[in-house]
Amino acid sequence: MLGWVSFFTDTASEMIYPLLPLFLTRVLGAGAMSLGVIEGVAEAANSVLKIVSGRLADRTGAPKRLVLAGYGLSSMIRPFIALASSWLHVLALRFTDRLGKGIRSSPRDAMLASFADSSNRGKVFGFHRAMDHAGAVMGPLAASAFLYFRPDDYRTLFALTLIPGVLVVLILLRVPDTRKSVAAEVQESRPASAARPARSTRLPSEFSRAMAVILLFSLGNASDAFLLLRFADVGITAFWIPLLWSAIHVVKTASSLYGGQWSDRLGRRQVIGLGWLIYAGVYGAFAVTDSAAMLVIVFLAYGLYFGLTEGVEKAWVADLAPADGRGNAFGIYNAVIGIGALAASLLFGFVWTHVSPPAAFCTGAAFAMAATALLYLMFSSESRPAR
Repeated sequence: MLGWVSFFTDTASEMIYPLLPLFLTRVLGAGAMSLGVIEGVAEAANSVLKIVSGRLADRTGAPKRLVLAGYGLSSMIRPFIALASSWLHVLALRFTDRLGKGIRSSPRDAMLASFADSSNRGKVFGFHRAMDHAGAVMGPLAASAFLYFRPDDYRTLFALTLIPGVLVVLILLRVPDTRKSVAAEVQESRPASAARPARSTRLPSEFSRAMAVILLFSLGNASDAFLLLRFADVGITAFWIPLLWSAIHVVKTASSLYGGQWSDRLGRRQVIGLGWLIYAGVYGAFAVTDSAAMLVIVFLAYGLYFGLTEGVEKAWVADLAPADGRGNAFGIYNAVIGIGALAASLLFGFVWTHVSPPAAFCTGAAFAMAATALLYLMFSSESRPAR
């Protein structure tokens, strides 16, 4: 059921996201730097909320209420992008949308972790990411079909995202709470002699090192909106961009299913490292070629990076965190990703504007290579799941 929630949420989001660069630049007259500000602030604004909501989920043992509030806020505010008349309006709406994500993400990930154990966490998170990406296939296809009959009618299209948003709330109302399963897992993981130890959300030092490496990678992981803007620069028309965005999510869906399972067998570090190397290669290719055909091929290969890292990183977080501290752990993880997204998008937009697009892509590739090296240097063996 949480998979279907993500499916419909991404259907709505991806009816807007791949077209947002064109809407900003062609309809509202904004530039690349404003795109960097919007996407960076939108992704980082929820960083503190992700930590707070994660800790609240641990403290109250009732993550479902936070998940429902977060998804409900995003579903309600997203269609109002149809009424935006300046890039500042888009910034405010994206900010609010991402606040909803900040409220829901950590409690939802903690719920997912409660449905798995150390032998299948990768598979569980990989399945959830696959459902998320499947929605991202449907969204752009729906957008392309709509624009085929109503060219450039972005505003009506954005308003129609209210429909999948309503479905999200209806499904969430039927999702069971997980407080009992978490309590049982905590009890099983404690020695019988320690009946009621003092609650602690202290996380191991290895978790801190993992977050440091992920932050370094995130500093080079700018908004994908810049990839779409690059397509426009090489002559790919607006009609094809949602289709390409849908196609890459087909790759993400398939690779997420396999990536999570591979990490259960081969280890988290090996799979994450491979994904980061693919990311570096993709950004390097975007820096050195202006061929539209080549960029399309590389862009589709970019989907492998997501399948090998998104669910696997979350499974790694669950491995490192104790059961009653996972909300806090996922809050910190999501905050690290958000802070990195803000810095990366601002840096990318600055380099794109003041130096060149190839220089911006080279910068992202360099961060990815450095993070991959540290991943192998700092974690010489696989982490054992926390108990």
